[in-house]
Amino acid sequence: MKILMVTSEAAPFAKAGGLGDAVSALSRALERAGHDVRIVMPRYYGVDKAKLRSLEGPLGVPVGQGEEWAQVYVGELPASSVPVYFVEHERFFGRDGIYGDRAEPDFSDNPERFGFFSRAAFQLCRKLGWIPEVLHAHDWPSSLVPVYLRHLERRTEFASCASVLSIHNLGYQGLYSKRSFPYFGLPWELFHGAGFEFFDKINLLKAGLSNADCLTTVSPTYAREIQTPEFGFGLDGLLRFRSEDLVGILNGVDLDDWNPETDALLPATYSAADLAGKAVCKAALQREFGLPVDPAKPLVGMVSRLADQKGVGELFGPMYGSAYDICSTMDLQFVLIGSGEKWCENEVRSLSARLPNFRAIVGYDERIAHLIEAGADFFMMPSRYEPCGLNQMYSLRYGTLPIVHRTGGLADTVENYNQETGAGTGFMFDRLTPRSIFDTTGWAVWAWYNRGNHIRVMRARAMSRSFSWDHSAREYHKLYDRALLAARGSLGSGSRSRASLEE
Repeated sequence: MKILMVTSEAAPFAKAGGLGDAVSALSRALERAGHDVRIVMPRYYGVDKAKLRSLEGPLGVPVGQGEEWAQVYVGELPASSVPVYFVEHERFFGRDGIYGDRAEPDFSDNPERFGFFSRAAFQLCRKLGWIPEVLHAHDWPSSLVPVYLRHLERRTEFASCASVLSIHNLGYQGLYSKRSFPYFGLPWELFHGAGFEFFDKINLLKAGLSNADCLTTVSPTYAREIQTPEFGFGLDGLLRFRSEDLVGILNGVDLDDWNPETDALLPATYSAADLAGKAVCKAALQREFGLPVDPAKPLVGMVSRLADQKGVGELFGPMYGSAYDICSTMDLQFVLIGSGEKWCENEVRSLSARLPNFRAIVGYDERIAHLIEAGADFFMMPSRYEPCGLNQMYSLRYGTLPIVHRTGGLADTVENYNQETGAGTGFMFDRLTPRSIFDTTGWAVWAWYNRGNHIRVMRARAMSRSFSWDHSAREYHKLYDRALLAARGSLGSGSRSRASLEE
């Protein structure tokens, strides 16, 4: 099968979150399965074109009432032979930041930037003489791809092509002023007819969800959650309407980067059969954060964006978050690395100064992130919502038992502890409150001191869990087949949904 990934991120070239990791890892897994996979993304200022080769001739991209011109470079996804095409346009992408920067967190011309990029994906295929069977768009920046396919390209060489749109995080939708709509080169009747309109603004993700042949998100539980008002961010009605076409496929883990038996960033490696190296990592982690080296004391680790989605209000909120009470009343140690909202950065610095057993590093360091996953005994992840989540899967792989809110991908990957039998791979709570985080952490600490045999068995069980991208790739292959049938009129659900939506 010929598959084009249309994405704003792909690690290691450009990455703002889990999207970049997921696109690259899925592409490698699909290539291993024998598919012809290619990636197209913008060439941001930070992507060194000296390491790429240029395609001959410019790329003309029709937009609005005219045409934009671009240059295309090509490289290769590391650890694969997947081609990565970079669309260069100095005015749109010759700047720092993917979606924004410190001065302008959300670039005002993002609709034009990514509208141009989505249209360029089709022109690139023509230039290459390579027409994919599946156009796989990711999140709001490439959500115009299904729109263009359906409304402009259905009678062209793309007539038999299917579109799939993946929702990596429904909280980000590409909501902008409708003044940008004429740039897309679509007639005004499609502002409503193609699903762009959202309280008199453009909602790029909504348009993509309305037009794609099939929809996917990154865990089965999240696929159900986003069809509810609590997690739907205003699009739950549309997602319920298209529920027959929506599939949740759990992201995998890149085992080349996240494997305690081979991890070059650790002071010692280890396996479920021999955990001696994990004890070495724990001691190194305690020293790294200036804590007493004590193998008998439970160590809670956290690697996180300090953002509301991650439950940091309930954990670190001044005067009400539970972190201070956890550290002042429980015999444990707590370490954190992360950055994000300024109030939270200031609060974790304050906790570090006030508490002898809490230490935080504001920022990000890949080596320390790996050391926390390996050296901690428990991993704190109280996310308000979590489409899939990777850190809890890394933690399981490294024998570090997660403490999590039962939501999204966390519910799909962590099995709750049973203190009678010792079953489970982590500790879960159902309602996100400061008290529930406090109580569940206390439960984990109680098990550490009173059910040590359970902790050892749970570690071994957690490390045996497999989160392979190869399994995920097989599920995507099934979805691509279904999307192709929908696009070619042999499967009614997608066609009926879109037709009914227009009516």
